[in-house]
Amino acid sequence: MPKASATSLKTPRGRPRGFSQDDALDAAMRVFWKHGYEGASLHDLTAAMGINRSSMYAAFGDKEGLFRKVLSRYTDRQLSFVPKALQKPTARESIQALFKGAVAFLSDDSHPLCCLSVQGLATGEESEPVRASMVMWRKAEQQAIRERLLQARAAGEIAADENIGDLARYISTLWEGLAVQAASGVSRSELARVVEIALKALPF
Repeated sequence: MPKASATSLKTPRGRPRGFSQDDALDAAMRVFWKHGYEGASLHDLTAAMGINRSSMYAAFGDKEGLFRKVLSRYTDRQLSFVPKALQKPTARESIQALFKGAVAFLSDDSHPLCCLSVQGLATGEESEPVRASMVMWRKAEQQAIRERLLQARAAGEIAADENIGDLARYISTLWEGLAVQAASGVSRSELARVVEIALKALPF
């Protein structure tokens, strides 16, 4: 077997030894989470990840590609409580777990006190693809809630004449509202009281 050359054993240019894509994505996530998509500069992102721009492009693509990968990781890890909540035995238990999980998550001071879906809002024309991605991301979350409610109606937990689409939008609106309130500095106990009111208003 031929010996590996010294060049082939080197770490790729600009990428530190022991580079971890997961760690880099977590670092980029915090930058996007804190500053939003448009407010996160390439300098801030690469500095946080500990790599240069060429290495970022090689590993993750451009800024938009990096954000999409961050959003996917955020959904799988930070929001892992969402699918678990929707698997509860009853619809009421599911929505209660969803809201209470949101309160705990949004008020956890180990990360920015908000949801990336709020902080990541993109409004500029050049950011239209990211804005569209966020719209689709929110619709997917709402669809997951809708499907859980349809299961509950089939099981007789929700009245047959209840508009499931409107009910799913109502729950999603409350979720997004909690995130906005958290970003405004509302405390965990205050968010929890809002959730208690919302639970009383559910028609199931």
